[in-house]
Amino acid sequence: MMIHPLLPKLKELKLSGMLQTLESRALAARNDQLTPVEFLALLLEDEIERRRQGRLVRQEKGAGFEQHKLLAEFDFGAAPSIDRRFVAEMATCQFIARHENWLIYGPTGVGKSHLATAIGREAIAQGCTVLAAPTHRLAADLCAARADGTYPRRMHRLLNIDLLILDDFGLRPMAATAAEDLYELVHGRYERRSILLTSNRAPTEWPEVFGNELLASAALDRLTHHAHMTCITGQSYRQRQRPKEAIS
Repeated sequence: MMIHPLLPKLKELKLSGMLQTLESRALAARNDQLTPVEFLALLLEDEIERRRQGRLVRQEKGAGFEQHKLLAEFDFGAAPSIDRRFVAEMATCQFIARHENWLIYGPTGVGKSHLATAIGREAIAQGCTVLAAPTHRLAADLCAARADGTYPRRMHRLLNIDLLILDDFGLRPMAATAAEDLYELVHGRYERRSILLTSNRAPTEWPEVFGNELLASAALDRLTHHAHMTCITGQSYRQRQRPKEAIS
């Protein structure tokens, strides 16, 4: 395989990606009679877009999304309780700029995690830092961090991420230390950073998740202040799919 003569120079400048479009851009420049400056501008635009796409891929991977979900794929027809215009407004991520929370609740399988992941991806595309995790897993990670001495660094990161997505809040029992850690997250992020929380439980049930009335009151007071509340109703997506699978 022949090596392009410009490769060593482009590598030294950390611009080797330009080779992906160099020949096609050179051909277009000849056909369209572009000036050298116009040709260079096209190559630089390609490089900027390549780097932007690479950054998005790395950030989405680092965000911890468990599934690849897009807002365009969300089935609004199966979730009639959701206002499509409201979701479109939230997808602008202005609520993150305003340090507001979004709390989504409803039964299993109605698209809560799908919606949270899709909004997380939109936030990354708009330059926000995002971290998503099931609440019980995040609590376990913080517990492990206490044991290995990384707790301060781990907590510092969680407090400073632009959007923290806590999925399946209340799905599993929460130990006393986990409840305290969750309170610290809510308290530390209050009016500074945004939380997007999903839960199978109704908000009236959330206090019992903490197992501590005083802690629950303090945490939920901050969590629900400056918060958008969305209840999703409908049949589980997985249950709707069962008849189709049976027929096939």
